[in-house]
Formats: sequence, C-alpha cells, structure tokens
Amino acid sequence: MGQKNTALVVGATGVVGRNLLRHLLSQEHWDVVSVSRRTPDVAGAYRHLSIDLLDLDDCKAKLEPEQGITHVFFSAYIEKEDWAATVAPNVAMLVNLMDAIEPSNPGLRHVNLMHGTKWYGNHLGPFKTPASEDDPRHMPPNFYYDQQDFITARQKGKAWTWSAARPHAICGFATGNPMNLVMVLAVYATISKALGLPLRHPGSRDNAKALFQVTDTAHLAKAVLWMSTSDQAANQPFNITNGDIFRWETMWPTFADYFGMDLAEPQRINLPLMMADKADLWSRLVNEHGLQPIPFESLVGWNYGSFVFTPEFDVISSMTKARQFGFHDVIDSTSMFLRQFDQLRTERVIPTL
Repeated sequence: MGQKNTALVVGATGVVGRNLLRHLLSQEHWDVVSVSRRTPDVAGAYRHLSIDLLDLDDCKAKLEPEQGITHVFFSAYIEKEDWAATVAPNVAMLVNLMDAIEPSNPGLRHVNLMHGTKWYGNHLGPFKTPASEDDPRHMPPNFYYDQQDFITARQKGKAWTWSAARPHAICGFATGNPMNLVMVLAVYATISKALGLPLRHPGSRDNAKALFQVTDTAHLAKAVLWMSTSDQAANQPFNITNGDIFRWETMWPTFADYFGMDLAEPQRINLPLMMADKADLWSRLVNEHGLQPIPFESLVGWNYGSFVFTPEFDVISSMTKARQFGFHDVIDSTSMFLRQFDQLRTERVIPTL
C-alpha cells in the first residue's frame, strides 16, 4: 500500500490550481484540501477552506487546525497593473501560509511554487533562448525571485523540500482567470465569426513568425506532482512546457478549419480596445446557443492576449533539465488546442457554430 499524502492546493480556482486539484483527485493515496476565496467548481471528495491569504490571523485560524499536510501546491496569484506592485502581496501570501502551517505540520514533506517564463524577463523584451533554469536573473523587481529566495532560506535545515515550476502560456479553463490563452483564442475566433469576419492572427507578421511554446494544464499537473514526489527533483526549479515549439503562422490555418472560417493575413489588433464593446454581442450568443452565463468581463483577459501577440522574438524554454531529472512527457500543442476547444464546446462555454 502506498504512503498516504495530504495535499494543500492553494489558489484552487485558478487555471493551474483547478486542474491540479482535478488531477490529484484522480490519484490514489491522496487526501486533498483546497484553499481559495471561492469554492472550486470541481467535483470530488475534498475539503475546501476559504481564506484571505493576505490576513495572517485568518490564515492561522483556518490552517493551524490542519495537522496532516504533507504537500503544499502554491499557485495563488494577485495581479497588479504595475509588475513591481505584484511583489509585496504575492510574497506576503506565501509567508503567511508558511507561518500558519509549518509549526503545526511536522510531517510536511514538500512545497511547490508556480512561477513562469517572466523569470527570464520575457515581459521585458528579447531574452536568451532556449531559456535554462540556471540562466542569470534580470534586473528586479520580480516576485518569483522573492518567493524562491524566501522558500530556499526557510527550507534550510528542514526535513521538507521545495520545487518551482516555470511554465509558459498556460492553456486550460477556469472562470475569471486572466492568464488563459485557450480562452483568448476561442472567444476571439467566436466573436470574429459572429461578426462575419475572417480569422486573422491579431499580432504583427513578425509575431506570427516567432517561435512560441505553450503548457497544457493537465500536462503541468502531472509535472508538478512528479517534481513534488521525486527525491531527485528536490530543491530544484524546472521549466515545464508541452515540449514542442511552433510558429503562430502555422497554427491559424488549423484554428480557421476548426471554427469553419476563412483565413486572412495577420493584422495587429488592440484586443483590449477592440473587445471593450463586445459584451452585448456575447450576451446574444449566450442566449442563442444556451451557453453558460459567464459575465463577459470574467471570460477572457484581453490584456493577456495582447501580451502574447505583441512580442516579435522567440519564446522558448529548454526542457532538458526536466528530462534529465526524470520527466519525459510531451504534448502535441496543435492537438491540445483542438481538444481544449472541444471541451469548451462540451461545457457550453463557446458555441458550436
């Protein structure tokens, strides 16, 4: 019989946490406790705690009674318009969590952090590719650095270990999550078709030609579980992507075929601006096709779409380290997009047009 584990999934309503929660529930020998402001829309046998992670007293009141936690999966995130302003709250959430659970959980074995390619400065401009985990840091601020420095210092002399995942362009579904590329693509295509437009890459030609990578949430969940239970992966960061790379210019013909649309040349589109008046159109589509009544402003983060379709340089992370340490799974990104579009149709998030 395998060893019994108790996972604390922090940020359980996000696109990462929601799918990690689902993956853990499918595994044997795991009890699961979720932490988020709202209860996750995930079926299964787990307990949920609604906690304000910025409030240390609330953290202690609700987490100190939890005395069997073995693994912490931390994917909570507070977004700010100013990247520098993300440091204080995102570090505070992690510090408060550890202050609340570590003293009452002597059986703690591992803490996993969810980071990303901003570790390498892809939000600042061109960077060395393929990016490797031991590349030098860029000029801060970057809350990823602060979180990893904190957990590294906290772990010294302790029995538990840590790991950090660095995915890029996470693709999955979670209502209200702004950094979800599959929703940007699906809703953008649906609106374009409803307006009788051809499908266009909404960035420049150079953006369409640059090499890119994405990370499937199910693939990411498997990788996170691997790095959190592998002795070899202890106290290490790992890039986690699907393992393939592509150019957007080769992906759009497949998207156009899937949505039954004509394909046109790339055209730089300011997505936040152009989608600002599309709420009424989406409401009509919801009524006509019996879709889930998700508010349009909670459906897609158009700023994230703009972030993806603006750079005119390659975004590639090396998967060599993960493979050398024992994680060998690879996902075909084209198949992933089509599978996730199918899921959105099945869940009545987008229509079958």
